[in-house]
This record gives sequence, structure tokens and C-alpha cells, in this order.
Amino acid sequence: MSLAKPDTISVITVCYNGASYLETSLRSVLSQEYPALDHVVVDGGSTDGSLEIIKRYAALDARLRWISEPDRGISDAMNKGLSLATGEVAAFLHADDFYPDSGVLSLVAAQFAAQPELEWLTGGISYVDPAGAIVKSYSPRRWSYRRLLRGNIIFHPATFVRRRVLEEVGGFDTSLRYTMDYDLWLRLGRRSAPVLLDHPLACFRLHPGSTSVQQVDAAFREELQVRYRQLQGKPLQKALHGLYYWLKLVPNRMTVKG
Repeated sequence: MSLAKPDTISVITVCYNGASYLETSLRSVLSQEYPALDHVVVDGGSTDGSLEIIKRYAALDARLRWISEPDRGISDAMNKGLSLATGEVAAFLHADDFYPDSGVLSLVAAQFAAQPELEWLTGGISYVDPAGAIVKSYSPRRWSYRRLLRGNIIFHPATFVRRRVLEEVGGFDTSLRYTMDYDLWLRLGRRSAPVLLDHPLACFRLHPGSTSVQQVDAAFREELQVRYRQLQGKPLQKALHGLYYWLKLVPNRMTVKG
């Protein structure tokens, strides 16, 4: 029997030693005007004060539920959060990211309510610096599955998916270290196209400790392997994507060295 509550949105926050930015993230979720909120925080055993922050906010707001235990990486932690979620719609907002305003979930909920067949939607995003100041904002990118195969055009924290659909496609692949979200979008995109909401739905914080900032080359290589999975039985397309990868890789390396 499904535990889904039709009116509820579950926001899953994964945290490991994220005390520097965690409070901003928690406040941005719990200050949402949308009343049917389920906030699940999955802590990986933090030792930097994160757990004390989580406990404090959980004591103030019963909508925040949490666990703290070792995990096998970000994908495993997100899957744990998904298994604990009770909402019909789920989103993933990491401890260093936040929602830009208190109306985000209301806007998202209205889209799902108006379109019962809608499986997922994605919106715009603002990249912010460590202090939270906006560096640059982006509208959602024009959708096609072919464009998605060429590269990740979906903004992770600005994406909302029906929970049953996430469960049906198998959640996040725990064998991936960097591109688990891209792998998920490819599987979702084979089922249906997302609705594009031209509104900033999340703020992504750029800072030196961010995995996506530290491991650009490794993530780029893993992304190609994820893409190859979707091209099994299509040798010509695999060859073309391999060539595209190397054409992108060489200029990037020259830029870094230069």
C-alpha cells in the first residue's frame, strides 16, 4: 500500500559535515508557504555541528524528520531519503543549496495538481557564491531527449518528480559518484518529457568544497559512461558521442592548463 499523500511534497536534504550552509538550506524549506510539506534530512554521521543544527530545527518544526548514520555515498543517502518520504512529489535539495523564495513549493504543487498525468518538472536556477549572492541565473533549457543525451541539461535542485515514478525507475544508481542525477534524468526522459517551469526554483551554491567543483574531469568521464548505457546496440551513435566527448575535453584541459 502506498504511503503517498496526494497534497504533500517531500524535500530530501542530504548532509555530511555541511554546517557552514545547512541552516540556510533548512530555513528555505521550512519557510515555504505551501502547508503540505514533508522534509526529510539524511545526515551521514556529521561531526562538525550539523547534527545539532538539524536537531534544533526538528524540535521547532515537526515537518522535519531526520536520520544520522553512515552511508555508501550521495546516491545511497538520497535513496534512503526517498524510502522515508511520504509525499506524492519528491525533490532533492542538498545542504549547501536553498530555495530562493517562500513560494517555490506552491508554484510546483499547482503544476502537479493541474496536470495529474505529469511525472516530473524542472525549472530555472541561480548559481550563488559562498555568501549566497547571485552569480548568474538560468532559465530551464530547451528540452529534447537528444539534447539530454549530449549533456546534462537538467538542474538537479530545481527538479521535482512524482515519488512513484522515482521508485519505478529504480532511484539513484549507487555505483555512480558524480553523475547519478544525469543517469536518473536519462531514465526519466525515456518515459516522458518534463514540464519546463520558467521560474528560478533553486539556488545552487558554488564553493571550493562542492563535489561538482572539485571533480570536474572525473565527473565528465563518468557522464560519458552513463551516456553509453543509453546507447547500447547503437554503435554509430556511441562513436559520435565519444568523438563529441573528446572534442569537449581537449579545449577544457587547455583552458585549465592555460
